[in-house]
Amino acid sequence: MHGLQRQIVDLLPRLRRLARALARDPVDADDLVQATVERALLHQGQWRPGTRLDSWMFRIMKNAWIDESRARSRRGKVFAPEEQGETVGQDGALAMQLRLEAGDVEKAMAKLPDEQRIAVALVLVDGLSYKEAAEVLEVPQGTLTSRLVRGRMALLAHLEGDAA
Repeated sequence: MHGLQRQIVDLLPRLRRLARALARDPVDADDLVQATVERALLHQGQWRPGTRLDSWMFRIMKNAWIDESRARSRRGKVFAPEEQGETVGQDGALAMQLRLEAGDVEKAMAKLPDEQRIAVALVLVDGLSYKEAAEVLEVPQGTLTSRLVRGRMALLAHLEGDAA
């Protein structure tokens, strides 16, 4: 396996986390990761060694997601229910509590507008800096900060509302 391909494989867990935040559905997230990797391999000549591969891949994913979202809205498709397949293969009280809490966060994230959800996912879930996330999204850092603030406030409101 070539160096770039190995680096892409190493990024798969991070790509899947971002895809889950964007797509809301595990199956759609897996499809998004696959589309991202396919596009990256197809256009690998466009990546400049010495630049951040993760940012380049996240940008590809963001664009793939935008393309898919537009196509779905044109076709009138909807997402599969979020609960599908979420409880397979685990048991125990602690595991159930963790799943419920993670499910609450996922549901709250799913309620965010796309621009806020991807900003929250890049910074709070994947740990990119504000500058790096702004570069991935191709927006000014101030725009990213604004989306994060609104996203965090909406997340807290959703989570507090669900707990009440």
